[in-house]
Amino acid sequence: MEQKGKIGVTTDNIFPIIKKFLYSDHEIFLRELVSNAVDATQKLKTFASLGEFKGELGDISVRIAVNKENGTITISDHGIGMTEEEIDKYINQIAFSSANEFLDKYKTDANAIIGHFGLGFYSAFMVAKKVEVITKSFKEGAKAVKWSCDGSPEYTISAADKEERGTDIILYIDDENKNFLEDSTIEGLLKKYCRFLPVPIVFGKKTEWKDGKSVDTDEDNVINDTNPLWTRKPADLTDEDYVKFYKELYPFSDDPMFWIHLNVDYPFKLTGILYFPQVKNNLDLNRNKIQLYSNQVFVTDSVEGIVPEFLTLLHGIIDSPDIPLNVSRSYLQSDQNVKKISGYITRKVAERLDEIFNEDRKQFEEKWNSLSLFIDYGMLTDDKFYDRATKFFLLKDADGKMFTLDEYKTLVEANQTDKDGNLVYLYASNKDEQYAYISAAKDKGYSVLLLDGQLDIHMTGLLERKLEKTRIVRVDSDTIDNLIKKDDSNKVELTDKQKEELSETFTSQLPKLDKTEFTIDYATLGEKGQPVQITQNEMMRRMKEMSAMQSGMSFYGEMPNYYNLVLNVEHPLIKQIMGDVDGKDKDAVSQYASGSDTVHQLIDLALLSNGMLKGEALSNFIKRSTELIK
Repeated sequence: MEQKGKIGVTTDNIFPIIKKFLYSDHEIFLRELVSNAVDATQKLKTFASLGEFKGELGDISVRIAVNKENGTITISDHGIGMTEEEIDKYINQIAFSSANEFLDKYKTDANAIIGHFGLGFYSAFMVAKKVEVITKSFKEGAKAVKWSCDGSPEYTISAADKEERGTDIILYIDDENKNFLEDSTIEGLLKKYCRFLPVPIVFGKKTEWKDGKSVDTDEDNVINDTNPLWTRKPADLTDEDYVKFYKELYPFSDDPMFWIHLNVDYPFKLTGILYFPQVKNNLDLNRNKIQLYSNQVFVTDSVEGIVPEFLTLLHGIIDSPDIPLNVSRSYLQSDQNVKKISGYITRKVAERLDEIFNEDRKQFEEKWNSLSLFIDYGMLTDDKFYDRATKFFLLKDADGKMFTLDEYKTLVEANQTDKDGNLVYLYASNKDEQYAYISAAKDKGYSVLLLDGQLDIHMTGLLERKLEKTRIVRVDSDTIDNLIKKDDSNKVELTDKQKEELSETFTSQLPKLDKTEFTIDYATLGEKGQPVQITQNEMMRRMKEMSAMQSGMSFYGEMPNYYNLVLNVEHPLIKQIMGDVDGKDKDAVSQYASGSDTVHQLIDLALLSNGMLKGEALSNFIKRSTELIK
């Protein structure tokens, strides 16, 4: 006998809210219904293992069928099924205290409603104008039941004709969602959300190419891998297994460098595999490649909150039923468990890197160019990771040799400590462009690091804050004696008049470069030192470089480039020029300088060594050099 009633939500608002405000996520209906079918199947397997179900399990696959002509999608399982009483309990009675008050408060946020009430089944009404449930419980003597609802709170329950246990859910797709009646759409969603579910998910038959067309075979088209790699024991897996699985996840990627197999049961349950990809020099290129699963059901690939920001550069899968999710399984709710999981993952990644470093340092160094971006990012954004990473973080010098922080400090502290007790790390950002400055430092017995990575400008600031009494300066930011000042000797002894004459000589002939300003400085670098060189203040240059990467620092990017033109007053050519302009007034000095090939040549050589001589000025320099050779 047919029974009619009202779903016990005590309000008519829930269906319009589900339809309207979950519209952007309407594809999740399939994930929710298939997941429910899998849960029902898993429960039956559990009852069978406990002896509470004595019958044959038989075919336990979940089957999805599309009938375009009837406009229906059917999800069928052979799980535990439901009795009429269970339908009333689990589907009809959405009756919680203060339901009306809650719906009024959250009526514009269906995700909150779904999350609180556990309405995964009701996501079906996002795409269906009518839903039928035909079910038969596994319990002995149970009768088949049909439940039907047209998207209003009214429902009907009647007797049904169903021989086998399990549940069929039939969705009559509404006019706005006819795209879900396309086989390709449904198969795509099943592969996205159900690819690793623990029971077989069948959608139609496999096809083969025959007589010039694609035809169905007799073999079921099983969508999923029921025993994915992360659910298996690491001891049973080979390196080839891990690489093969990675290729299945990311078909067009290079082989991964390393991987971590996660498996923890307490204080939360978490499994998964995280891969270290061949990191490219682009932070955004490889983001959002970690897939989050809950009991092998795909949730999201936006894992912020679960995975620390710097680990979003990793690839792989994390599976945890303990991460709190609402029913759409797409919005993470922050709580202490999530923070514990995040901390655990950070620790395991650091431990794995430390293990690889200690077991095979040569291999670690060979892969440093790919690893460094990831490790730098982690050290910059996570203090706990920084503390762990100092053991395996590497500095590379201009000759390609690599050192840990402790090793490098031991190497240079005796020779590169200045008169104030500060340890000075010298670095170059371009080995070729700064070759002359690197050579000058090496001539003094100093070591020069090569910091040419995308985040190295930020790392210099971080290391200066973390390392005690340490300065990190680019090798071309001052004269070598000023970079590591040992004492107060070698002071420049020029009169104000001499400085004025030298300044006018060179500033009058300096080229006018866009957003570039020069200041004349003086140094005693010896007779064999460079007569003229260009330096740039470390902090100003660093701010400008950082402004190119951070929008909030655009002020620095708009400022001119300030350079020092440093004159070596001990060099014979500078002494000669000083003698030539001695006692001349400003106009006479300018006239002398404009006609002096020596002055022009010295300026152009300094510009050339810094990559600043271009166009007509470079052409003039070449012509003048040719004339001077004759």
